[in-house]
Amino acid sequence: MRFNRIKRCVCLALCALLLAVTAPAVSVAREHLRVLAWPGYADADLVAQFEKRFDVAVSVTFVNSDDELWAKVSANKSANYDVFAVNTAELQRFIDEGLAAPINLSRIINHASQLPRFRALESIPGIVRDGKVYAVPYTFSEMGLIYNRKSVKKAPDSMAAMWLPEFRGKVLAYNTSNHNFSLTGLLMGVKRPFQMTDTEMKQAAKELVKLRRNVLTFYTSPEDSVRLFKEHDVALIFANYGMQQVHALKAAGMDVGYVIPREGALAWLDVWAVTRGASNQQLAEKWINYTLEKSVSQSLTKRQGLANTVTAFQGGGAESRLIWLEPLEDHRKRRALWDRIMSGDSLETF
Repeated sequence: MRFNRIKRCVCLALCALLLAVTAPAVSVAREHLRVLAWPGYADADLVAQFEKRFDVAVSVTFVNSDDELWAKVSANKSANYDVFAVNTAELQRFIDEGLAAPINLSRIINHASQLPRFRALESIPGIVRDGKVYAVPYTFSEMGLIYNRKSVKKAPDSMAAMWLPEFRGKVLAYNTSNHNFSLTGLLMGVKRPFQMTDTEMKQAAKELVKLRRNVLTFYTSPEDSVRLFKEHDVALIFANYGMQQVHALKAAGMDVGYVIPREGALAWLDVWAVTRGASNQQLAEKWINYTLEKSVSQSLTKRQGLANTVTAFQGGGAESRLIWLEPLEDHRKRRALWDRIMSGDSLETF
């Protein structure tokens, strides 16, 4: 009897051990934040610091164009990401389509430490709608013209230089549908380059076909432009990323100059916004607040050469000649025309 009792106890112990080994481990899953940002906006060490402080997991996806940003956020009704970086002009269509959610500004305590011009949200077009705050400013830059000091002896004074025969095959342009039409409209003397008529759009498309024939290629990211500059005889670059690109090229040992053209330079203000489909809005707002800490914002300037909204910074351009981006007349039309241009359509088809 005693032996049977011992045998039964051993069997029960073995069963308990087996269940403990084979049963799935019970653990509390960490909160997960999904960030969609531009290159340089979420460096790995700063992300790791945020994860450690709040005991969360963060995944970061980088985009290289406004078209790509729209495609990612609009997919699955914005449920794939929690927080994203976008310029104020582009933000409007995210709000229009119900893809961005109002922000609880009381949770963004570091907003109080931003420079006065960025604390006055009502005075910044596109951030406040119907009394609700949809974004918080993060960084800004103009889109000037970079030139190679070694091969371009006289600094160009207009973006029109990208079309000159002397620079054929030596120009890097940016692969995007929105800014290229606005820039071309500006050069054409269009009064409202962000709200172009069908006739103006068709003429701009023809000019962009000419640009396509003149450029070496179209880049997408700051790193991409640095690589191409190193590998080829590049004379000019349309600096979509502004001082960030100048900073990256100089850090790579390239001898470049930077100018704000006489017709003015398009300029963007990037903000952090929260998606309507965010799984945890409070965590998204913690991220925004974190990026506005002085040390984090200063890292953006030191590492990327971009202005931040917390500490004063002298950028590369003249304030009076900056043309701040505005909402566009028709994103889809610009995109469709740009796709045709990139696919090789000739002047006569527009």
